[in-house]
Amino acid sequence: MAFSGHPGGGSSSSFQRAQPFMDPQFDIFEWHGKFRSCVRYFLDHAQYSGPVQAVAAFINIQLPFQRPRQPVLSSKPAGSPAAALGAGGGSIAMPGAPPAQVQTQQPLAYVTLIPYIRRLIATGFDVPAVLHSFFGDDWAAGIGPMHEAERRNYLFAAKSDNWLKVKADYDMDEGQGVPFLVPLQNVSEKEILAAESRWSEWLAMQDWMLGPRAPQEVRESPYGGGVRVKREED
Repeated sequence: MAFSGHPGGGSSSSFQRAQPFMDPQFDIFEWHGKFRSCVRYFLDHAQYSGPVQAVAAFINIQLPFQRPRQPVLSSKPAGSPAAALGAGGGSIAMPGAPPAQVQTQQPLAYVTLIPYIRRLIATGFDVPAVLHSFFGDDWAAGIGPMHEAERRNYLFAAKSDNWLKVKADYDMDEGQGVPFLVPLQNVSEKEILAAESRWSEWLAMQDWMLGPRAPQEVRESPYGGGVRVKREED
């Protein structure tokens, strides 16, 4: 579906309304700004901090600047002067830098944050203090939706297969196997109910219960929520 990509454009609002997985209050354009802030913080500050390096070493995941091939030293695109400086480089901005430096709109070096979120979840390190140290002040708004989804995916993985296969799915290349798995931490009843609802939707899709065949609760909700969950004791 074509859209302008600008928050003020009429077609962008149509684009958001067309997304069935989004909360009605979720603004993808506002989220993207916060997400960019998380990427900048992770690349320019967090990966060079001692606490983050200690956690990364313990859970056996390489930080972007540690990659043997194509390391990413900063949020500046490859080829820019700042990108050529590694840890300790004079141009790496420090916390408290003027807003004009932090809010730059130039393209960011590409690094996916999903592997780090997944590894923190699987090892029980996805607590607010650690997420803040990795992704900065905007972590809740920037990577919060991804964190929520990956926690749900971890529940689904545990429900779908045995420990050995789940561990294999959370292992990574270049010797970055997950050293241990722990059950999902700090789980609320609300989170469990939301996961049960999404799992029921997935089971419905496996049975082709979609569109006109979908359960009534799904058809009546524009966001696919409200599915009644058949519990084990029912």
